[in-house]
Amino acid sequence: MPTKLQTTTNLFHKHILNYSFSRYSVRCSYLSTQAYYDFQSRKASSFLVYCNSQITKSGRNGDLKQAESIFNRMPTKDTITWTAMLTAYAENGQISLARKVFDEMPQRNIASYNAMITAIIRSKGNVDEAFGLFCTMPELNVVSYSVMITGFVKAWMFDEAERLYCEMPVQWREPACSNALLNGYLKAGSIEEAVRVFEGMSERNVVSQSCMVDGYCKLGRIDDARNLFDMMLERTVVTWTAMIDGYMKKGMFERGFELFLDMRREGIVEVNSTTMSIMFDACGGFGRCGEGFQMHGLVSRMGFDYNVFLGNSIIIMYCRFGFVDEATRIIRMMSKTNIVSWNSLIAGYVQCAEVEVAFKLFEMMPEKDVVSWTTMISGFSSKGMTRKAIQLFLLMPEKDDVAWTALVSGFVNNEEYEEALHWFIKMLRKTTRPNPLTLSSVLSASASLAALNEGMQIHSFSLKVNMENNLSVRNALVSMYSKCGNVIDANRIFTSIFSPNTVSFNSMITGFAQNGFGEEALNLFWSMQNEGCEPNQITFLGVLSACVHVGLVKEGRQFFNSMQSLHHIEPGPDHYACMVDLLGRSGLLDEAVELIHSMPFEPHAGVWGALLGASRAHLRLDLAELATQHLIKLEPDNATPYVVLSNIYSTLGKVKDGDQVRMTKNSKGIRKSPGCSWVTLKDKVHLFLAGDQSHQDFQDIEVILWIITMEIGQLAGSSKGDHSLNCFLHQ
Repeated sequence: MPTKLQTTTNLFHKHILNYSFSRYSVRCSYLSTQAYYDFQSRKASSFLVYCNSQITKSGRNGDLKQAESIFNRMPTKDTITWTAMLTAYAENGQISLARKVFDEMPQRNIASYNAMITAIIRSKGNVDEAFGLFCTMPELNVVSYSVMITGFVKAWMFDEAERLYCEMPVQWREPACSNALLNGYLKAGSIEEAVRVFEGMSERNVVSQSCMVDGYCKLGRIDDARNLFDMMLERTVVTWTAMIDGYMKKGMFERGFELFLDMRREGIVEVNSTTMSIMFDACGGFGRCGEGFQMHGLVSRMGFDYNVFLGNSIIIMYCRFGFVDEATRIIRMMSKTNIVSWNSLIAGYVQCAEVEVAFKLFEMMPEKDVVSWTTMISGFSSKGMTRKAIQLFLLMPEKDDVAWTALVSGFVNNEEYEEALHWFIKMLRKTTRPNPLTLSSVLSASASLAALNEGMQIHSFSLKVNMENNLSVRNALVSMYSKCGNVIDANRIFTSIFSPNTVSFNSMITGFAQNGFGEEALNLFWSMQNEGCEPNQITFLGVLSACVHVGLVKEGRQFFNSMQSLHHIEPGPDHYACMVDLLGRSGLLDEAVELIHSMPFEPHAGVWGALLGASRAHLRLDLAELATQHLIKLEPDNATPYVVLSNIYSTLGKVKDGDQVRMTKNSKGIRKSPGCSWVTLKDKVHLFLAGDQSHQDFQDIEVILWIITMEIGQLAGSSKGDHSLNCFLHQ
């Protein structure tokens, strides 16, 4: 039997593992029988260790066939062998096969149980199954507790994690189990609980401290993070990178960049690809071209390989700068690219309005995902090519909510509001669940159409899908109700927002201003500042519009001047147009002209239009002629300046001049679009033009209007002083 076993073993070694025992050859005749068996035992033991290591190696390399081949043909197996095979299956996502190996094991130890529990948590996320196995373990160690606590934390079952943490032996808590609990609380945003665990730790290592630095940064507590960072005696690249990223995410580029330079000067810890990717992202996000070029040069000098992760970061940075040619050069230098590389480059060309080039790259892509299709749909929409966007959308193999939203928002951005609502309805019929951005877009479409009924239906839908509390949806609702004239509901929704942001305040301030509630708009502006919310350009547009409606010239000047002096905001053309309108309505036309001449850029049509309107109200022919002259240059096909100037001439008794202006307009073939209004009744839009009598029910409408006018006249004549009538008229 020994001879047969030896022959079988040698054949196995020779043909499967190429394992040679030549260096162990001895003459058995010179050894005692016991010595011979001891020697064979040592050989078998060495062979077993080798096989176990090969199973582990094959599993990590993803070669399950090799691992299975070794495992199945081994003459003897120990618990380590079974555990190695179990782990190989688990690491490659074959959880059912891993469980089969575990169930068939003749003997199990702590490592076997720990490996199986880890596999269940990582692959299936079934914490209950993992905990059930944990409870059957005959013996536990620190790894068992650490794995199980990590599983509870990942499942957000913090009460169970805390209970197990308190039950385990105190000497086993530090640092692994405490770090697992600490990291979980930080990811959940429970900073107070994380601090409690951190401060209760008897042994804090660099991992614990780095976790806290990262956690503080992610929660915006940048000063606390820096204080802990400065107290650390040892810092790893993870610590430095977390602190740098914290500054960048907080918008503090200078401090983040300075810390990166400190890291380089200290020289104890080398930067890695993650650090560099964060720097590339920050340089691109803040538009810091000079620093971005420096970072690229540093990568080249340090000999970093242009791997997928780092290469994609550089591509994204150059695309943000608008240097798509440089980004294209980088993608050619990369030894390996993935779909993110192509998507980033396509997005860069779309951002630079080179949609045709982007589409050529899109067609060249070896594979496409939803992001690829969605980027191109957004690109075509941004160029006004909505028909092309539809064609591409219909060709998509799979459409998610982001793709639908890109199409719908594209229609809104191109002022095709009815199309936006039409495709939104199609989206719902395809049972695709909209996201908050989808609802914000269609609410914007409803607001632009003044379609209150459709807006209210979308509002009801947001309640059904539990999205009404989303901040972007609420902001859109405030804007929609305001633009539809329902300021009461707009204000009700605004006051229900727990923590309004700048967009929230802007929507409500603008809503008040547009509906003639100037004082309410200004009061809300003061409340906005008291709550520490920074105004922006849109805020001041709303505030200046409110001043126009109320006629607050002095306050308007103060707000306009404070934009630069207090808030460091450069006034734009629309702000100047508001000021010209404000001054013009108050009769200060000469001051309005001086303001126009002081503008640091060319006035647009809105500025001259405001001056023309004021000139008509105050019969300033000289300024009306000046405004008309500029408007004709800016908008040669617009009939309004001709009509207004002609009317001013006629009012001032200069009939011939007025006729001359009209003749000039007619000779150029310019026609004024008639004013119109519309109403939606039973899903049909009824359009009414000024002076138009073509509506099929015109006679009936005329009769009803006559009856209403007569009744109002009778009420006004017979009920003077009547309180109920006054209430009716002021509703």
